[in-house]
Amino acid sequence: MPKKKTGARKKAESRKEREKQSRANRDVVDVAKHPCNANMECDKCQRKQKNRAFCYFCNAVQKLPVCAQCGKTKCMKSSDCVVKHPGIHSTGMAMVGAVCDFCEAWVCHGRKCLSTHACVCPLTDADCIECERSVWDHGGRIFRCSFCQNFLCEDDQFEHQASCQVLQAETYKCVSCNRLGQHSCLRCKACYCDDHAKSKVFKQEKGKAPPCPKCGHETQETKDLSMSTRTLKFGRQAGGDDDYYYDGASGYDSYWKNMASGGGQQDGYGDDDDYEEDEDDDDEEEEDDEEEEDDDDEEEEEGEEEKAADAMAGLKVDGAA
Repeated sequence: MPKKKTGARKKAESRKEREKQSRANRDVVDVAKHPCNANMECDKCQRKQKNRAFCYFCNAVQKLPVCAQCGKTKCMKSSDCVVKHPGIHSTGMAMVGAVCDFCEAWVCHGRKCLSTHACVCPLTDADCIECERSVWDHGGRIFRCSFCQNFLCEDDQFEHQASCQVLQAETYKCVSCNRLGQHSCLRCKACYCDDHAKSKVFKQEKGKAPPCPKCGHETQETKDLSMSTRTLKFGRQAGGDDDYYYDGASGYDSYWKNMASGGGQQDGYGDDDDYEEDEDDDDEEEEDDEEEEDDDDEEEEEGEEEKAADAMAGLKVDGAA
């Protein structure tokens, strides 16, 4: 017979099950509508930002803090408060009980909010997939990409989603074989066929699409998505305005057409002419220097010849005498 579980063992297993369920529910939460990610306008500098304990721009404390878990601004007298206030509706700093380390927002002094928000906060690992900034590094709100379900800051939200449905391949074939990929993972940007979509690590739940064998993210059928492949342009680009920037082999055709039409050379070739003129000037200066040196050498040789002739004439005069 199996050993009877002790009370501590039962508590530990139930705690693990609750933590597992809370992590699973964290991915289902709509981050844009959660109170910890609500819009807030600072009372002092009038700037809009994410709900936070202190203003991101001027560090001012708000007059009416909003709870990051339940979203209330007033604590009623009938609630389960840690700090009792019988017969009084508490607002402002009298209502708050803590500051969340993940979402940087106030949590009210209700017993349920204080004990559950830190475990189920949807912004626990909310680092932007594009700029890699956390909640404490920018003042905007946090969103999730509707395709890959990664976190995005307010600055990169639209730019990322416009380029998210692009595969990291040039075809729609499976990454493990040459068959057409029926299932696509928008987080890994890869396609898988029916056989290679099955994974031994990640189990497939009934009624759901098979998970990605690489990251475990839920895949979607490629035919239901507006997926596009990666395009790479090799070599020089010809035609149109590209000839101004690309002066390669494919640009010769348009160059000769331009010359035949009397358009003359482009600005890039004008720079080459200036360079050739500079080289001609340098060559002329070198030739002038060489000619001057030759003239000096000839003058020195003529002077030596005159001295030798005078010496020979003196010897002849002495011999004659």
